[in-house]
Amino acid sequence: MLVLVTYDVSTTDAAGRRRLNQVAKKCLAYGQRVQNSVFECTIDQTQYVKLKHELKELIDEDKDSLRLYNLGDKYKSKVEHIGSKPAFDMEGPIIL
Repeated sequence: MLVLVTYDVSTTDAAGRRRLNQVAKKCLAYGQRVQNSVFECTIDQTQYVKLKHELKELIDEDKDSLRLYNLGDKYKSKVEHIGSKPAFDMEGPIIL
């Protein structure tokens, strides 16, 4: 399934900047960055539960915001890309 992860982490202090980096690294472990604080993650239900738990552990719920959008398995008809950054086929072959 495709899960869209978005976040807004308060960076008014060093702890916030550290949380921001930790959240970004955690999201990179599960998917790809499509905008500054937006990640697309193709994961299964178990990974979704684990990712959500790990992100909740990183953020400060009094200062930060985290949103997860579960677009399901039939997400291709739900996602439209317009603009300069090319869309990335997460199910396509990986060329190194």
